[in-house]
Amino acid sequence: MGHGITDYGTNSEDSVDYADFAVKVAKRVNDGDDSIGILICGSGQGVCMTANKFPKVRAGLVYNKNSAEMTRLHNDANILCLPGRELSEDQIREILEVWLNTEFEGGRHERRINKIESLTK
Repeated sequence: MGHGITDYGTNSEDSVDYADFAVKVAKRVNDGDDSIGILICGSGQGVCMTANKFPKVRAGLVYNKNSAEMTRLHNDANILCLPGRELSEDQIREILEVWLNTEFEGGRHERRINKIESLTK
């Protein structure tokens, strides 16, 4: 889709702790090293909860094209969290396309984002 990627794993079928991988991605987005990140775990919940511990991260759990659009359009999400056990490869591809191509709307939504960010200062 025209984006460079850094893959932080995993690279096996072995059980792993999803938080280890979520922290790597969230830290890079939080620190400004990357502008966006994508995390996938079984339900998407664990990586989303972990990523949102970082003050400059707005991670959203996305499960269809509409939620992909809204997390970007209204919430300016900078990390996409996907439930890998719940979605087909085609669904993930469609969600990625929408999420990557939707711009933040700003306006009243920016005021709300600023309120959320002020909670972690």
